[in-house]
Amino acid sequence: MSTNARDASAHLPVLPGLMVEDAVRAALLEDWGRAGDITAQATLGPKVSATAVIAARTPGRLAGLDLAACAFRLSDPAIRVEAVKADGDRLSPGDVVMHIAGPARGLLSAERVALNYLGHLSGIATATGLFADKVAHTSARIVCTRKTTPGLRAFEKYAVRCGGGANHRFGLDDAVLIKDNHIAVAGGVASAIAAARRFAGHLVRVEVEVDTLDQLREALEAAPDVVMLDNMAPAMLREAVAITGGRVTLEASGGVNLDTVAAIAETGVDLISVGWITHSAPVLDLGLDIVIA
Repeated sequence: MSTNARDASAHLPVLPGLMVEDAVRAALLEDWGRAGDITAQATLGPKVSATAVIAARTPGRLAGLDLAACAFRLSDPAIRVEAVKADGDRLSPGDVVMHIAGPARGLLSAERVALNYLGHLSGIATATGLFADKVAHTSARIVCTRKTTPGLRAFEKYAVRCGGGANHRFGLDDAVLIKDNHIAVAGGVASAIAAARRFAGHLVRVEVEVDTLDQLREALEAAPDVVMLDNMAPAMLREAVAITGGRVTLEASGGVNLDTVAAIAETGVDLISVGWITHSAPVLDLGLDIVIA
């Protein structure tokens, strides 16, 4: 592993091995079906070995190494995997990410699952990195949302962190986020915040979404922890920052893309939430190639 790889991984969270293994095992069983990889069984003898590399074909950021490595090891424990890069590393076309060697049947039977995880999660890390780079000259942070693929949320949010972003709540149970429909039913911003404060434990943060400056003023009187400023233009965001005066954390949401994110960050908001980085990020193109001696 390179020095840069070690440095990058030292500042990233670790995916629990049990979580990784359970997900990868299910993915392999889905792919193998009832008879396993009949192509590998038909064309390769049980004692045939192979050596391969996984390399980037386009530039981006890496995420998902543990899942890819687990796919090969579960496929055949005799397969040896050596990571050359670390999650969070920036990749150029041709950069080798991983060396794999061992029984050819097991290696090729795990190829697609390994690449699916790597490509998908690296695509999210890459997309996040593009947004993070756009706001690097400000104090704003890019955060993800709950717009994730069912069953993959923990991994996709991990990929966001690999790309230089931060995580919003993981689910409905780890923070209170009062949105427009809650406000409509609860009878107003202040009453919704007050009800949340009475219900939530002392470690649970309360956030409220507003779409006007009047709602912001009402929210500030009720003292939430975070205010989400929904679909506000930069001029209104600047005014919201001035009104708030640092009393609460401000999150901008809605209408965020690579063309607008810098202007949004420059208004002084603390967080910018971007659903696109998880629900629509393009897959990063990585490929597995057999090394012919």
